[in-house]
Amino acid sequence: MVRGVSEQTEIRSTERPVPPQPAAPAKPDSAVIRDALGVGVAVGLSGFAFGVTSAGAGLSLLQTCALSLLVFTGASQFALVGALAAGGNPLTAAAGAFFLGARNAFYGLRLSAVLGYRAALKPLAAHWVIDETTAVTLAQPDRRSARLGFTVTGLTLYVLWNLTTFVGALGAEALGDTRAWGLDAASPAVFLALLAPMLRTTVERVAAGLAVVLVMVTLPLLPTGVPVLLSALAAPAVLIVQGRRERVTENRTATGEDRS
Repeated sequence: MVRGVSEQTEIRSTERPVPPQPAAPAKPDSAVIRDALGVGVAVGLSGFAFGVTSAGAGLSLLQTCALSLLVFTGASQFALVGALAAGGNPLTAAAGAFFLGARNAFYGLRLSAVLGYRAALKPLAAHWVIDETTAVTLAQPDRRSARLGFTVTGLTLYVLWNLTTFVGALGAEALGDTRAWGLDAASPAVFLALLAPMLRTTVERVAAGLAVVLVMVTLPLLPTGVPVLLSALAAPAVLIVQGRRERVTENRTATGEDRS
C-alpha cells in the first residue's frame, strides 16, 4: 500500500503542468470596420451586374428590386435570372436558386453560436447571413469584433447591393455587357480572398481543394445549386480519411511499444 502511494506521488511529481493557452489578441474596432467596409463596398457594387442581368432576362424593375430586397443572396439571384434568360421553366429556375441558397442555413448554424444574439434578433440577422458576412464574422478573434464585423458588412452590403441593383436595372442598356466589366466575378473573388488566409492546415487545404474539384466535375452535369451542396461532402470525406490514418498510426505505435 505504501509502495502504491509512493508510486502515485512520483508520477504526479513528474507530470508537467499544461501551460495556459494565450488568448487571442483583441482587434481594434477601426480595423474590423475597415475590413467590413472593404468587403461590403467591393461586393455591393456588383449589384450593377445583377440589375443588368435581371433586366436582360425580362424581369421588370419592381421584380428585380424585390429580389434584391427580399432574397439578398447574390449567387441565388444570378442563378434564377440566368436560368430564366436561358429559357428555363420558372419553377425549375426557382428550385435551382433555392438549392444554391440552402448553404446559408449551414452558415446560420455556425454564426448563431459565434454571435450569440437573442432570439428576437435572430430572424433579422438571418437575412444578412451570406458568404461575405460569414467570412468576415468568422475571421474575428472575439464575439464583440464578430458582431461589429457582421453588422457593418451586412448593412453596407445590403444598402449598396440594393442601390446598385436599382441603378443597374435602370441603366441596363447604357452599361452593356456586364462580363466586359468583370462585375459578375467581384463577389466570388472577394469571398476567395477572405477564405484563403483561413486555410492554415493541410487538412483544411485538402478539403477546400476537393470541394473545388467536386464543383468543377459536377457543374456541367447537375442542376444549378446542387454542385455547391455536393461540395460540402469534401469536409467529412477528408476528416474520415484523416481519422483512419491516425488510428493506423496509433496502432502501429502501440504495437511497436508492446514489442519493445
